[in-house]
Amino acid sequence: RSLSERFEEQAKRNPERIAVVSGATALTYTELNERANQLARVLRAEGVEADQPVGVLLERSADILVSILGVLKAGGAYVPMDTMYPQERIDYMLQDSGAKVV
Repeated sequence: RSLSERFEEQAKRNPERIAVVSGATALTYTELNERANQLARVLRAEGVEADQPVGVLLERSADILVSILGVLKAGGAYVPMDTMYPQERIDYMLQDSGAKVV
């Protein structure tokens, strides 16, 4: 089973348990799963297909986990990028990976 399928199972078993804490933000498994599903729908609507690279460019937060799960649920492959990278590095990573969605 895929990581996203295993996460879905965990969310069903423990819907109200805290899944992630980042600073003052805490998300339950249900909240995290719903946000990831919402992002996956948006990504699919944007044309993300199986194994298509999707750039994830965020500061460290709960949103990174939402993004990674959303990309995986959409069938894509996430390309992690650090907001501290110089723009030239980010541009290279996007070009090299072929990511059309960030």
